[in-house]
Amino acid sequence: MAIWVWIVIAIGVLVVLGLVGFGVPRGRESRAAHRREKAQELRQEAETRTRQAEERERVAREQEQQAREARKVAAEVGARADRLDPDREAPDSDE
Repeated sequence: MAIWVWIVIAIGVLVVLGLVGFGVPRGRESRAAHRREKAQELRQEAETRTRQAEERERVAREQEQQAREARKVAAEVGARADRLDPDREAPDSDE
């Protein structure tokens, strides 16, 4: 084989050894790093869910207020209809 092939192989072996030796944490450090990453992901998920729940609560409060207003308007319209309806018996005023 030509010398340049051996040089390329040697460089490849050194690169692989460098990645294995320095790039990949091992043992307890690796597990701790993985657990830290997982904890961070869970915190982000919890924060996102909290924001979504707060938004849903805000929307629910707005809808509740709109429903109250709609009931009030409906009651006013019903009372007006009762006053205008000639077939509706008037409440006893002698009580």
